[in-house]
Amino acid sequence: MAEFLPGTVQDLTVDSEMPYGYFLTDGDNRVLLHKSEITGEIQEGEEVKVFLFHDKEFRLNATMNIPKVQVGKYAWAEVVDNKRGLGVFVNIGLPKDILISGDDLPIVESVWPQAGDKVLLTLKLDKQNRIYGKLATENIILQLSRKADPQMLKAKVQGHVYRTVKVGTLFLSEQGYRCFVHESERQQEPRLGQLVEGRVIGVKEDGSLNVSFVPLKQDKMEDDTEVILEFLNRRSGAMPYGDKSSPEEIKDKFNMSKASFKRALGALMKQGTVQQEEGWTYIAGKKPSFLGSENQ
Repeated sequence: MAEFLPGTVQDLTVDSEMPYGYFLTDGDNRVLLHKSEITGEIQEGEEVKVFLFHDKEFRLNATMNIPKVQVGKYAWAEVVDNKRGLGVFVNIGLPKDILISGDDLPIVESVWPQAGDKVLLTLKLDKQNRIYGKLATENIILQLSRKADPQMLKAKVQGHVYRTVKVGTLFLSEQGYRCFVHESERQQEPRLGQLVEGRVIGVKEDGSLNVSFVPLKQDKMEDDTEVILEFLNRRSGAMPYGDKSSPEEIKDKFNMSKASFKRALGALMKQGTVQQEEGWTYIAGKKPSFLGSENQ
């Protein structure tokens, strides 16, 4: 007589009604289907499809709200909590969230998933038949991914990170393409499960994509000019920073290199948007009444 296993889908017969729900059976075993886990109407003798799980008291229960993530089946699920030293909890649609152990997560906890991130996982059972989450391996990703067309070059792709390694970041795009971002093509390391977006810089023979998170020079310059203008507007249109400012000052105030700062500033001056005088930069038409002050 095979016992019911949590994490699986079963077709069971409605055996008897109780004040708080129904008992279901396969002829040998019985399990409770609580009223809160019923969709639609059911009656005794009817066959229903249910998912089995343990409640918070470790009692086996059934639900008609069948999650996509099951034992032997992979699906994306949202992270709802991050417990340092323990792991992360994900919501797969059950009353009880599922734990992914820290042993299955990156060694560096700073790149563990945070609430709102999404991970691809399946369900496993431990020796006590308790359900836990198991992240998709590279072999599973290869089975689920699709081959990209060479015309994808320069296209933008978006998806969730499924693996972090020393040399780069791997994510699966929303279209199902396996994407790799070398460490030189990112400004910071994203979290596992984080939603990321980049541009395709290479289409490999196996159909996977090489992607960059670093914007093109002209796109970056547009971003840098916006940073400078926002800084100027916060200071009533003038600032004591310009071409002669030190790289350290620029990095501290604008979080960009001096070369990037000068390119963006030059573009704004060429447009006639800003002007410079005596070490000060100001929005055209907003020349300060005094010049040369170092007041911050």
